[in-house]
Amino acid sequence: MSPIAPARGLHTVFDAFAETARSHPQNDFLCVPARADRDWRPEGVRMSYGEALAQALALRDLYSDAGYGHGHRIALLLENRPEFMLHYLAANSLGCSIVPINPDSVHDEVLYQMEHSAADLAVVLSHRVADLERVARAMVRPLPVMSAQHMSPGLPRPGPSPRAGEPGPDTECGLLYTSGTTGRPKGCILSNGYYLDAGAGYRDQGGVLALRRGEDRLYNPLPMYHMNHQAVTATCALLTANCMILPERFSPARWWQEIAQTRATVIHYLGIVPPMLLNQPECREEKEHRVRFGIGAGVEPQLHPAFEQRFGFPLVEVWGMTETGRIFADNVEPRQITTRAFGRPYPGLEAKVVDAEQREVARGAEGELLVRHTAADPRRGFFSGYFRNEAATEEAWRGDWFHTGDVVRQARDGMLYFVDRKKHIIRRSGENIAAAEIEAVLQAHEAVLQVAVVPAPDELREEEVFACIVAKPGRSTDGALARALADWCREKLAYYKAPGWVLFVDALPTTGTQKVQKTKIFAAGEDPRVRAGAIDLRELKRRK
Repeated sequence: MSPIAPARGLHTVFDAFAETARSHPQNDFLCVPARADRDWRPEGVRMSYGEALAQALALRDLYSDAGYGHGHRIALLLENRPEFMLHYLAANSLGCSIVPINPDSVHDEVLYQMEHSAADLAVVLSHRVADLERVARAMVRPLPVMSAQHMSPGLPRPGPSPRAGEPGPDTECGLLYTSGTTGRPKGCILSNGYYLDAGAGYRDQGGVLALRRGEDRLYNPLPMYHMNHQAVTATCALLTANCMILPERFSPARWWQEIAQTRATVIHYLGIVPPMLLNQPECREEKEHRVRFGIGAGVEPQLHPAFEQRFGFPLVEVWGMTETGRIFADNVEPRQITTRAFGRPYPGLEAKVVDAEQREVARGAEGELLVRHTAADPRRGFFSGYFRNEAATEEAWRGDWFHTGDVVRQARDGMLYFVDRKKHIIRRSGENIAAAEIEAVLQAHEAVLQVAVVPAPDELREEEVFACIVAKPGRSTDGALARALADWCREKLAYYKAPGWVLFVDALPTTGTQKVQKTKIFAAGEDPRVRAGAIDLRELKRRK
């Protein structure tokens, strides 16, 4: 991949939006699929860049007249609706940062986020005003709450005055909170420069991911509070005069109807999407779409070729994190679609693979992925730090490399292959076992709808492989199926990687981005082995 070209002459995200709105005012900017059973705009939404600019400027005036400006933070609970982009752009034009709220968060989670972020105002959907007002009453610091559907002159004024100077590339654009797998979520400070680099990185990937300026329509079912949609996809759309399609969330039943209705040409996915779509019955729309490629992460290698053959377009695996902004991508043919390959380093994003002592490992060996910019400043284009947590920031940047927590291996030609998250590695009798590898094999079985593999304690072997499985409708979830799944794994993996335990569950907890929340399958401190229905298969694990 060639070096990423920066967004020249642009200092803020609003600059990029305004420039495109003036050069391509008639181009579609936002599109919401029609849905008859929806209680808001069931007919859908189609909004041009010119129309969006006028609405964003009107909102900007409301905020400005109330005293909001450079350095203030506005919390947004607006789901995947046009209002999110309009309020975000209006705030950005003044130098205000946004604090997106996950609509699935409960009271205590939102309370922590609002207190920690020191938000000056919360703008929410009308039906969530009461929820945020309860949060505000529990806070020491005042938090005005406004309905996005009833914005009017005379907004509550912020406490502090705006910061001096005009907003620029280093100005905070968003404060995004990580999922918080351990402890409280960390707030990632993301600058305008970060957003512009992230969007330009997507724009300039090329190869299979080559975008057509002013012609593509990007369908992204991931939530707007997530960097994938808000920073990477949205900013890329602004830089390319392309259209953002905003489904409310991923729905396998509505997927192809919405793709056809909105004339999508690019789709975004996470690992849950391909198997769910492959499990759907064939329909006319899946053959008549205009999609040129999908971009995402986590498709199981066994399902990757089947998906592309059935639906007729490539799924390009990429890698990125909230902290990095930029992405790697396996976007040059021949792609390695059965290997978990996700691309090679390039000017702008350097990588190395290290062991526990931070020593670079040999090519082909597994280790933790470290990344940095190739410029003199290794942190250029990355997040600006964890808010109010300098110690965590410096820990992540040990040795001027960002420590990703992902276990990968790198081939001699530089290609990187995902193995698993460090925290998902199971340690059994001295062997490191990647949960993702076992999940991929189980997911390919005809009886499995969804799977999550976690470690279970074992008095003899330290840890054992524990598989939580959602079976397809109509399948008997009994010992016979559990043994059949263990046999299936032993046919395809080393014996010690097969599940020692199987638990059939009705559903698995997921995040708004459809990632399984393994930490929520069992309560803290709970031993998975004693859960009712857990099936012990350890006696079947024998060397062949």
